[in-house]
Amino acid sequence: MSSPAATAACPECDGAVVFGRSPMAGEVVRCTDCSAELEVISREPLTLELAPEVEEDWGE
Repeated sequence: MSSPAATAACPECDGAVVFGRSPMAGEVVRCTDCSAELEVISREPLTLELAPEVEEDWGE
C-alpha cells in the first residue's frame, strides 16, 4: 500500500482529507467524513477552505 502524498484537516469537521498525489492550488475535493466541498487554498502549508457555492450564470 502506498503512502498518501499529502493530508490536511477538513475545516468543517476536522476529519483527515487525504490526497493520493500532490494537490494543486484551486483544486476542489470532497471530505470523505462530512461530504463538504473543499478548495485547496495553499500548497505550502497545505490549507483547505470551504469551496465557494457555484452560482448560476444566466449569460449576463
